[in-house]
Amino acid sequence: MAYGNRMALDGVDLSVRRGERVALVGPSGAGKSTLLGLGNGTVVPTQGRVDVLGVEPRAVSPGALRKLRARIGSVHQQLHLVGPLPVVHNVNAGRLGTWGRLRALRSLLRPLQLDEARTALERVGIGPDLQMRTDRLSGGEQQRVALARLLVQDPELVLADEPVASLDPARAEDVMRLLCGLLEQPAGHRRTLVVSLHDFDLAVRHCDRVVALRQGRVVLDVPVEEVDEATRARIYDLVPDT
Repeated sequence: MAYGNRMALDGVDLSVRRGERVALVGPSGAGKSTLLGLGNGTVVPTQGRVDVLGVEPRAVSPGALRKLRARIGSVHQQLHLVGPLPVVHNVNAGRLGTWGRLRALRSLLRPLQLDEARTALERVGIGPDLQMRTDRLSGGEQQRVALARLLVQDPELVLADEPVASLDPARAEDVMRLLCGLLEQPAGHRRTLVVSLHDFDLAVRHCDRVVALRQGRVVLDVPVEEVDEATRARIYDLVPDT
């Protein structure tokens, strides 16, 4: 995967099992965001093949790609909330992949599925007035609105790009705990998570596997159960924090 003359990902061969939680670690520019972009189809590979939930994004029609993206949830450091809009609209944005354009416009005039939006907010631990402007909430509350949006979307795969990078350690732990809790499904099944993190301890506590990237290459891929102090030192040596 290249951007002009710069190789963003080089020879990456990575498979993620359904229900697995994979943490991507590495310095800025290592290729983590590009890898996540390949996962949701917003980045088109210049070579090689990408299969997501059994679909090759670049090989399908626009309609099929839209259906695929409806099955994929995204969490960003910037949250991508629309501040001036009421909370309910930001939560219901999780449904845009499955709602038609007409229904989405109708919901802007008169919000639909209020009970589901309220339930999602309660599940992530907040209960503000659904009509409150989102930019009047605290930063922590806005983080939870973004998670409620993910909850109503109900995706099979979640791709999270540095979702806690700007948070203090206590709030980062809280957001990761909430995010992983939302991924649980009945009967012991879990939604799949691929998350880029700078905090290695968070990765070990909340994920099943750690994949370290550097200069577009996978330099380490280990299950967290096998991580010991020597492995931890090796990861930090291969992928220094920035």
